[in-house]
Amino acid sequence: MPVLTSEAVVLRTWPVHESDLIVSFFTRDYGRMRGVAKAALKSRKRFGGAVEPMTLARAWFAERPRQELVRLDQLEILRSPLSAPVDHARMAVLSFFAEVIDEALPERDPQETVFRLLVSVLEHTTAAQSETVQPWMPLTYFSLWMTRLMGLLPDIAHCIVCGEALQAAKVSFSNYADGLFCGLHRNGSASELSADSWQLAQRMLRAPASAFAVEPWTRKRGQDLRRFTLQTLERHLEKKLRSAEALARLGG
Repeated sequence: MPVLTSEAVVLRTWPVHESDLIVSFFTRDYGRMRGVAKAALKSRKRFGGAVEPMTLARAWFAERPRQELVRLDQLEILRSPLSAPVDHARMAVLSFFAEVIDEALPERDPQETVFRLLVSVLEHTTAAQSETVQPWMPLTYFSLWMTRLMGLLPDIAHCIVCGEALQAAKVSFSNYADGLFCGLHRNGSASELSADSWQLAQRMLRAPASAFAVEPWTRKRGQDLRRFTLQTLERHLEKKLRSAEALARLGG
């Protein structure tokens, strides 16, 4: 069995036996995988603190014949979310990233664009806390781009019914359809998408996350945009995301 290696982000872990773990991890080169990490809770040399969710690491693993789970031999930390204090909001955002990736992506399907997106938002979520660096920006950016990369986001500059160009302050969305509506085709169950959020979404689809890191981000900024993308993600995943419930309790 050849040993493979790749950059990876740890998504979730489940304990098995006395000190083993099943680890769900998302690799740059091989996609999302699950593996057994023998004695992971005891071996500081091979795993250390690298099994914490949302740790960016170098992974060594081997595929086993006729086995669904790979053999995860080692994780070497490249960046840890625990390298700086993590508050409840950041922890909830990190959990959301992990749950969306784990639920949305098929196993063993390389998705380098999604991997680069995840690494980018992780950098801004775990940055030193300040008034301008808040987890709501990377959460908004990730939700919007995951919706786009999954093919669930029609052109947000035009109404999905008539195709006419949308105008700020006359944009809405529905929990029953992808895309955005103009004022004429808004239905009774639709919610308004503020002009600021609509313009913000268009900017985010054209620029990297780093371009927004210097802007102030309160909880309320982009809140309706996050609600729009979350509704789309949950509708296509056909399930409620537990991490989204935690974010809602925090006002995110």
